[in-house]
Amino acid sequence: MIKIPVIFQRESNPKKGLLTVEWVVMGYLVVTLLLIFFTYTKLHNPESMLFGRVRVVVITAALWLVYRMWPCRLTRFSRVAAQMALLSWWYPDTYEFNRLFPNLDHLFATWEQQMFGCQPALLFSRCLSHPVVSELMDMGYAAYFPMIAVVTLFYFFWRYADFGRASFVILASFFTYYIIYIALPVAGPQYYYCAVGIDDIARGVFPDIHDWFATHQEALESPGYKDGFFYQCVADAHAAGERPTAAFPSSHVGVSTILMLLAWKSGSRRLLWLLTPFYVLLCFSTVYIFAHYAIDVFGGWISAFVFFFAFYYVYPFVKD
Repeated sequence: MIKIPVIFQRESNPKKGLLTVEWVVMGYLVVTLLLIFFTYTKLHNPESMLFGRVRVVVITAALWLVYRMWPCRLTRFSRVAAQMALLSWWYPDTYEFNRLFPNLDHLFATWEQQMFGCQPALLFSRCLSHPVVSELMDMGYAAYFPMIAVVTLFYFFWRYADFGRASFVILASFFTYYIIYIALPVAGPQYYYCAVGIDDIARGVFPDIHDWFATHQEALESPGYKDGFFYQCVADAHAAGERPTAAFPSSHVGVSTILMLLAWKSGSRRLLWLLTPFYVLLCFSTVYIFAHYAIDVFGGWISAFVFFFAFYYVYPFVKD
C-alpha cells in the first residue's frame, strides 16, 4: 500500500472558516475600503483600488474552496502563501492614500542631521564605493523576500505546529506597517533628495515640499556598481513597484528583525546563522542605497520587537 505524503493527507479536523492570517488581511481590506469611500473624490485611482480588493476576496474565497475540497497541509499552505505573495500588491497601495497628505521628509531629514551631524545616506555609499561592497549591500537588500520565504518554509516543513503562529506574526506585522505608512507620509532619501537637490541636502537645507509627491515619483539613481548582478536586481525591483512612501519605520529592517526573532524562537541554530549575514547586510543596505534614513532603521528595530512580542503572544487567543 502506497503511503500518502503527510502534506497531502486529509486533516482530521479541517478549519471551516477563514484562517487567522486571512482575517488579518480582511481586516486591513475593510479598514482601507472605508478610507477609499471617505476619500473617493480625492484619490487618483479609486476604481482600480476597489477592483483590486475584489480580486483579493475572490482569490481568498477560491483557495478556501480548494482547501474545503481537500483539506490538507498543502492546501492550507497555499492559502497562507497567496496572502504573502499579495503583500507586494498591497505595498504601492499605501502611496495612493498618503499622497493626499503633506510630506514629512523635511522633518525626518532635519532630525537625522541633528542626531548625526550629517546625512548618513548621503555619505555611506561615497565612503564605501568599491564594487564588492556595493554588491554585498545590494545582495543584502535583495535577500528580503527570500528571507521571508526561508523562514516560512522552515516552519511549514520542520515546525508545523507553530506554522500558523509564525505566518500570523509576519502578516500582522506587515499590515501594521502598512497602516503606519498610510498615516505617515515619509518618502525617504531616494525621493526627497531628488526633489530638493543633492547640493541643498549637503548644505543642510531641508525645505518643506508639501504635496510634491502627490504628482511626482522621480527618485535618485541607486548608488553603487551599476554592472553588478544584485544591483540590477534591486534596480529592477524598484522600477517595478517602488513608490515615494513607506520610509519610517523601515519595514525591511523591521520584518527582517522579526524573521530573526522567529528563527531564534524556532530553536534552530542553523537557520539563525544562515540568516544572520543577510540580515546584517540588509540593515546597512537600506541606508546605503538611499532607501531609508538612519533613524528609519532604529524605528524598524524598535517596532520589530514591539510587533513581534505583541503578535506572538496574542496568537493563542485568536489562533485557528
